[in-house]
Amino acid sequence: MRFLDEIPVENKKVLIRVDYNVPLKGTAITDDTRIAASLPTVSYALDHGAALILCSHLGKAKGAPDPALSLAPAAARLAELLGRPVAMAPDCIGPEVEKMAGALKPGDILMLENLRFHPGETKNDPAFAAALAKLGVVYVNDAFGTAHRAHASVAAVTASFKGACCGGFLLKKEWEFLGQAVSNPKRPFVAVSGGSKVSSKLGILTNLLGKVDKMIIGGAMANTFLAAQGKPTGKSLVEPELFGEARNILETAAARGVEIVLPVDFRVALDAAADIMTAPLGGVFTPDNLPAEAVILDTGPATDALFAKVLAGAATVVWNGPVGVFENPAFAEGSLSLARVMAGLSAVTVVGGGDSIAVIAKTGLAGKFTFISTGGGASLEFLEGKELPAFTALEECARS
Repeated sequence: MRFLDEIPVENKKVLIRVDYNVPLKGTAITDDTRIAASLPTVSYALDHGAALILCSHLGKAKGAPDPALSLAPAAARLAELLGRPVAMAPDCIGPEVEKMAGALKPGDILMLENLRFHPGETKNDPAFAAALAKLGVVYVNDAFGTAHRAHASVAAVTASFKGACCGGFLLKKEWEFLGQAVSNPKRPFVAVSGGSKVSSKLGILTNLLGKVDKMIIGGAMANTFLAAQGKPTGKSLVEPELFGEARNILETAAARGVEIVLPVDFRVALDAAADIMTAPLGGVFTPDNLPAEAVILDTGPATDALFAKVLAGAATVVWNGPVGVFENPAFAEGSLSLARVMAGLSAVTVVGGGDSIAVIAKTGLAGKFTFISTGGGASLEFLEGKELPAFTALEECARS
């Protein structure tokens, strides 16, 4: 796979797949992180004499135009960040768009309308991809957040560029940091996995089990591991159907000399029939004194200290998933403590997953982490060891 600094773009029209799937309140962007993350790629191409055609999806458009999901606000914000005009196309394909793209001069920028206004995007339709490819002579994918989707602007489109395909700098960072962290980590390597369900993280746990030295498991998914060992979990969320998988992971880890670290105490709420988000019991409990009606919603202070001790000796840490219901201040301390500890490490710290990023945002310590992935589902699948369609397409295009 090649990257933007390996492809000549001077005086060429460059089609860049960006990820401008930003949160909106009306027409106001409430978080422009993804737009800002594209600036190194966009600025490099402009500085090297290219004319740019940017394409993205926004929201869950159903294959038809939806004014509420227009990319016009993203184009306006990009223009502000760059300090230069960004023209807005009325569509993403078709004669009028082709005319606008054809008139672009070096340094010009055209933002295409939402790709998912056409059903061909999510269907990976070759005809839609070919219509999109007409707009440029070089293709750049800088949208890691959609790298796990076999969509037309990510996968099928590369067939029309005959070798003139590459990844952007954001995609390169994700490739390097996530890939390096998993394939060739500095040791000791500690993985931290949280979230609500073992079923959603089984692939990550299994893949990382053969690579890490220690694995911290928190969140509601830890309940399943505790229950599988016969420990009481009250009325907490557990997945009994995965007790066998949990025991197998614990046994495999022991055989490989990998230490699995589970919570030793909890912050809890009343039973699930009550309003658990506003009914904390007001105490910290261990498996030995956990009330039968309790619902585990966060790690306790002894667990927070244990996790900190394990992380203190790490050289590489990969974190995915909070260890409590961090949206509620009563059950956020475990996740916030974890973020603060990681921010203070001298280790390589890599974070993937939207909830983990949201926890870090609450601490204001994002700048203290080595790398924070912009891809939610993409980062999860990458950590599972899955081949991502975007990477496959770029590799095949480079060979063509």
